[in-house]
Amino acid sequence: MRPLDEKETTVVFEKIFKFVGNNLKNIVENPSNEGPESEPSRYCFRLQKNRVYYVSESLVKRATNISRKNLMSLGTCIGKYTHAGSFHLTIMSLNLLAANAKHKVWLKPTSEMSFLYGNHVLKGGLGRITDSIVPGDGVVVFSMSDVPLGFGIAAKSTQDCRKLDPNGIVVLHQGDIGEYLRDEDELF
Repeated sequence: MRPLDEKETTVVFEKIFKFVGNNLKNIVENPSNEGPESEPSRYCFRLQKNRVYYVSESLVKRATNISRKNLMSLGTCIGKYTHAGSFHLTIMSLNLLAANAKHKVWLKPTSEMSFLYGNHVLKGGLGRITDSIVPGDGVVVFSMSDVPLGFGIAAKSTQDCRKLDPNGIVVLHQGDIGEYLRDEDELF
C-alpha cells in the first residue's frame, strides 16, 4: 500500500470533486478518532493493487506490519484504476459522496427498483431535484426517505428536466447499492 502520486491524486480528486464540489475539503480534512492516539488523526488516500482506499493515518501505520502481498483491503475502497489508466468510483464510495453531495436527486418509490437494477433515472421517476444542476455534473441519487441509493451523471439541467417528457433520461447510471448483490465477486 502506497500513497498516491501527484498525477493519481489529481485524477482521484477531480472525480470526487465532480460529485461533492467544494466539500472535497471536508473529506480531506476529516478528523479520524480511530486508534489508540489521544489526538485525532486524519484520513488519507492509499493505492493497493489498482484500488484507491480512504483510510485513517493511524490504521495505515498499524498496517505496515502486513506485507503488501497479504494485504487485501484497508479502509474504504472508493474507486479503482482500469487497465487503460482511467479512474472509476465504486459503489463503496457512496457513503462518502452522500454525506458531502453537492447535487442530489430523489426518486419516487415506484422507480427505485429500476435504478437499483442498473437503469438510468427517467423524468417519470423523479421525485425532487436540487437546483443549478448542469449536464455532466455528478449527482447522488436518494430515495424519498433520504436513503442513498447510488450515483450518476446528470444528463439534463434542472430547467430542462421541468419540460422533459416522462421517458426522458435525467441521470445516467454509474453505480447503485444493488451492485453489492449483482457484482459481489468483483467488488472486493
